[in-house]
Amino acid sequence: MTSTTPATHQTGKDQSLTDRLRHDIVAGNLVPHQRLVEADVAEEHQASRGDARLALNELITEGLVERIPNRGARVRRVSLQEAIEITEVRGAVESLCARKAAAKITDAQANELRDIGAHMQTAVQHGARDEYSNLNRQLHNRIIDIAGQQTAAQTINRLRGQAIRYHFQLSAQPDRPQVSLPQHLAVIEAICQRDPDAAAAAMHTHLASVAEAIANSAGV
Repeated sequence: MTSTTPATHQTGKDQSLTDRLRHDIVAGNLVPHQRLVEADVAEEHQASRGDARLALNELITEGLVERIPNRGARVRRVSLQEAIEITEVRGAVESLCARKAAAKITDAQANELRDIGAHMQTAVQHGARDEYSNLNRQLHNRIIDIAGQQTAAQTINRLRGQAIRYHFQLSAQPDRPQVSLPQHLAVIEAICQRDPDAAAAAMHTHLASVAEAIANSAGV
């Protein structure tokens, strides 16, 4: 893998280009194995070739882009089995975050998590899948924030990005929110009750369910 400049060392302009390319990959505007030529990326986004190179290198680090010898960079294709494995690893890391969050959560933070849970329930009742999906991400991010595990947060962000297409497809299934809502509520309650073991177990159960659903969606 090509060595890269860390995102924290990029300029605001560089990071903006990285974000735009990442969004295009996640949204499917850039498809697996599509070539990403530095000159073309720079021209399309009105950036310098240096900016384009830094952005592509950052996405290589994240596992969204790969560099092929003598052919340049292209959008990396993540296989179904790899997406399942990524989700299983996320389960282990996010279980750690849930455990840490349960050990240090404040009353105000507990109220915040319960509010997110209540909004998730409302979204499911009204069939608002996009709203539920946004709240889902918000909940996971907030738990990671409360845990204060910076290394875990960076790892989870990379893993999410690599398997995002499969998670997006899963979130579009009509019955998925009804399945995941009680799992999320169990995670929230265990953390708010300051029970680290229960919180870790609930998060592991939730992400194991996600991995299983990804596998089942493809008949694995």
